[in-house]
Amino acid sequence: MTKLKIKSGDTVRVMAGDHKGTEGKVLRVLREKNKAIVEGTNMVSKHTKPSAKNPQGGIVKKEAPIHISNLALVDLKTKETTKTGVRKEGDKNVRFSKKSNQVL
Repeated sequence: MTKLKIKSGDTVRVMAGDHKGTEGKVLRVLREKNKAIVEGTNMVSKHTKPSAKNPQGGIVKKEAPIHISNLALVDLKTKETTKTGVRKEGDKNVRFSKKSNQVL
């Protein structure tokens, strides 16, 4: 399993594909598939049967996973995409933005 630079809760921008340019918050990271689910992007229509939870059934819009390579982390200070680094502060490792040198 590979080490991923994106974690849930991060704000990311989609860099490739049909939803290129859209930004959103990472809801979940699927490490075994190298994919992430981003809020409000890559929406797909899912047909659902009537059930106790959803008695009407019908078509439900939901987010589909996007490959990690198509996402770039957005620095909250500069609102631009950035790469991340790791450094020690005291006895803890922290992630920081390489553009603004700000701790994420």
